[in-house]
Amino acid sequence: MTAVFKDMAFQLKTERLDLNMWEESDAVWLRQLIGERGVDMPTIESVRSSLIEMRKKATENGISLLTIRRREEGDFIGYCGLIIGRSTLEEPEIAYELFQSAHRKGYATEAASAVLEAAIATGRQRLWSTVGAWNTASFRVLEKIGFHRHHSTWGERGEIVWNVRDL
Repeated sequence: MTAVFKDMAFQLKTERLDLNMWEESDAVWLRQLIGERGVDMPTIESVRSSLIEMRKKATENGISLLTIRRREEGDFIGYCGLIIGRSTLEEPEIAYELFQSAHRKGYATEAASAVLEAAIATGRQRLWSTVGAWNTASFRVLEKIGFHRHHSTWGERGEIVWNVRDL
């Protein structure tokens, strides 16, 4: 039997940030963010299709990634939210990615803290986050919001560290 959870809030505010559901027009920004990873750039059409699918899944699952915008500037700096990812709907993953220009300013921690509070409000008992072993910045964010390392698995890109937090 699957537990029933409340939907997460799809609009969150922090001191400096607004987190919201994706709009199709965000495809331009998301494509640029993906490009910073050093991978092949997807087409705008494929990114737009992914965003439409993400909105549909959010309605079905009650969780989603949210855009992060700086309130004063209004600019898109990344995303943060809950996903099934390598985990489950009952114990989803928190995920985030920001433009490199937004790193080291506390934005990821601020956004992740808001998403953590939204996850608690759904009634879930545990969250996960899977992070490449090389990603020290993500480990710092996770430690600040109360996650600890649980175990590792290995994928095609190397070691994947599973981090967990009871809610």
